[in-house]
Amino acid sequence: MDWTALWLSLRLAGWTVVLLFPVAVLAGRFLAYRRFGGKGLIEALVMLPLVLPPTVFGFYLLVAFGRNSPLGAFWQTFFGHQLVFSFEGLVVASVIFNLPFAIQPAQRGFEAVPTPVREAASCCGMSPMRSLWKVELPLAWPGLMTAMVLTFAHTLGEFGIVLMVGGSIPGETRTIAIAIYDRVQAFDTDSAAVMSAVLVAISLFTIAVTYWLSARIGRRLS
Repeated sequence: MDWTALWLSLRLAGWTVVLLFPVAVLAGRFLAYRRFGGKGLIEALVMLPLVLPPTVFGFYLLVAFGRNSPLGAFWQTFFGHQLVFSFEGLVVASVIFNLPFAIQPAQRGFEAVPTPVREAASCCGMSPMRSLWKVELPLAWPGLMTAMVLTFAHTLGEFGIVLMVGGSIPGETRTIAIAIYDRVQAFDTDSAAVMSAVLVAISLFTIAVTYWLSARIGRRLS
């Protein structure tokens, strides 16, 4: 069992969830409530990572993060190392690749908030921020929780993007999915089976806890 790779995967998934949560709230709420020209195009762009092969998406991220790109050059100048083949590069790539898993469920969660409830909050003198915190977030929470669980589980098992952007550097970019692949390539099926079982158990536990929390929140709000 490669515990270093598992810990790195958990760190990557955790950072991805933390960084994407405010993005999911703001973008999901905006897309749920606003009507404007080009909205369909923006939603299509958000969903693009779902239909593109990870190798294609990873290639474009590799080019965008490379030393010759503006972002890569900026990172190299200010942080002293390249963005590609680093843990930070994996985090940025994971955030971008998981946008549809975070934003779409959040959008559906905000769309489920009844319009009269939001209007009543406004009529009571609540500011938009207070209405979001006290009214909308509690009602949209099941959608937001689904978004974060999907993001976490998807990041934990992601292979193509991680391999393209990060490679397989032990302790730096070698996640549990890459470690399983390496063990299979080395014909060490016993280690691959153990790591796969651990990954399945973590994912199943995460989803089960989410359903449990969603049920409790639903009973509390009803």
